[in-house]
Amino acid sequence: MSETKIKSANLNAIRSELMRIEEDCIHTAKAHFNAAQRWRRYNYFIGIPSVVLSSIAGLAFFGDYPAIGGILSCSVAILTALLTFLKPSERSISHEGAGNQYLSVRNDARVFRTVKIDHIEDADTIVASLDEFSKRRNELNQVSPVNTKSDFITARQGIEDGEATHQVDKDTNVSK
Repeated sequence: MSETKIKSANLNAIRSELMRIEEDCIHTAKAHFNAAQRWRRYNYFIGIPSVVLSSIAGLAFFGDYPAIGGILSCSVAILTALLTFLKPSERSISHEGAGNQYLSVRNDARVFRTVKIDHIEDADTIVASLDEFSKRRNELNQVSPVNTKSDFITARQGIEDGEATHQVDKDTNVSK
């Protein structure tokens, strides 16, 4: 094989690996966004009843209904303990941040693959860039919160339904 074909074959392998990184990142990002949404719902489902019940408990005590106030106060204590233990708001924020970081890696890898790579003549620079994208993704994999299997299944289904595809890509197949 000639030098040009070897370089072209290597370039195709690098593009394929960049596409794998993009695919991994979009699936993981979407799963994190699904987890963030789930934890946000938990926060509302526990927090709102806690606020409402605490208000009603206060009214019950002032209205001379100590038994009802006591029961409601116990319910509020349980809900508040759940909020403190589970920390759904913090988990939601953590998953959303991880999702955004994965999207950043995906976007940077896509721009490199579709726009920049053809303007770089030095093979070492191209390989170093690929290594950097891979390193960023691997570091995120190590530090990001864990997703549930259902988060991934929902993410995959959403991606298959086109939720993660830009309109320009649907219209022109630019990203292919």
